Amino acid sequence: MEDVWDLVVVGAGPAGSAAALGALRRRPGARVLVLDKADFPRDKACGDGIAAHGRDELARLGVPGLIDDYRPTPRLTVVSPGGTRVSATAARPNHVVPRRVFDARLVEAVRAAGGEVRRHRVRELAEAGPVVVIDGRIRARVVVAADGANSAVRRLIGLPVTPERHTAIAVRGYADVPDEDDVQLIAMQRAGWPAYAWSFPIGDGTANVGFGMLLPRLHATGLPGRQVLHGRLAELLPDRPARDLRAHHLPLSTGRPAPGAGRVLLAGDAASLINPLTGEGIYYALLSGRLAGEAASDAPGDPLPVYRRGLRAALGRHLRTTDVLARLAQSPGFIDAAIATAAHRKEVFDLLVEVGLGSGTVPVPLAYAVASRWLRDTVRHHRRGR
Repeated sequence: MEDVWDLVVVGAGPAGSAAALGALRRRPGARVLVLDKADFPRDKACGDGIAAHGRDELARLGVPGLIDDYRPTPRLTVVSPGGTRVSATAARPNHVVPRRVFDARLVEAVRAAGGEVRRHRVRELAEAGPVVVIDGRIRARVVVAADGANSAVRRLIGLPVTPERHTAIAVRGYADVPDEDDVQLIAMQRAGWPAYAWSFPIGDGTANVGFGMLLPRLHATGLPGRQVLHGRLAELLPDRPARDLRAHHLPLSTGRPAPGAGRVLLAGDAASLINPLTGEGIYYALLSGRLAGEAASDAPGDPLPVYRRGLRAALGRHLRTTDVLARLAQSPGFIDAAIATAAHRKEVFDLLVEVGLGSGTVPVPLAYAVASRWLRDTVRHHRRGR
């Protein structure tokens, strides 16, 4: 067996790299090992969007300039299921950085901070007194599972997979766009709702484009997934034919499990930390990874309670908000009302961005404004239908 590592992280994506960096910043000189089944750089199916809250996390991890060479995308256009369009400049701009680039830079930051990164696929895990033993030979005081939506570690510690009703599926590709395109577009579709397409320009004449919907809605069509996902993407973005299309599952936070067991902590997609309203997960990954790494350093003997408290303080109210909104959003009329309100009130637009891409909550007066419009629209639609 190897000597004991202070922290072993399984998965070197944003959550895993953030865990390693968080631990090393908390305790420089700690023995930190990151394992991943792939070599970097490698592609990852994702929307590639990094919102302002994600950049805040990069600063906390000691890499504030990691994506400074990528052009910000300050404007956002959203089209509701009923066709209402709102366009505005975000309070803080977003960035779009291909995961092939973003993840590789984070891995290099881990190495520069003193962490070790190896290619290794984890198959076994067992607690043995004060350590966790991985594959019979790697011993760790704490393990952070950041190995994605199909987390092997999550299964190995006995936590269930995310239920299908709390899982989305998306297809992602790239398309050519004008070099000057700097508008992130989200185009929603009433058919199979919740469902939407996106176009996120990178700044180099290409855009990340894709389409996502809930997995049960896809199965309800009775059609091949490729036919539905590719077809609806082409339908919603006809001027942006996509290439390099890849599908991926998104375990939504509405179905999140316990954040770990014993000395094993779950972070990012492995913890089902994906926003159920937008599918955004990079901010959650960076935040939860950092908190897991800090907990591993602060309380190596019993890290889970510390990690729970950190998650609750950072995301508790926000996740309760998105749980409620996800249920309300099953009605496309609710989203129509929210976007119609945002079209006339910039503070509502900014709030939607905060809730969908960050850690925002909904103040009562704004919730009342959206609910009132939803009720009026519902009554008007009912009267017309008579």
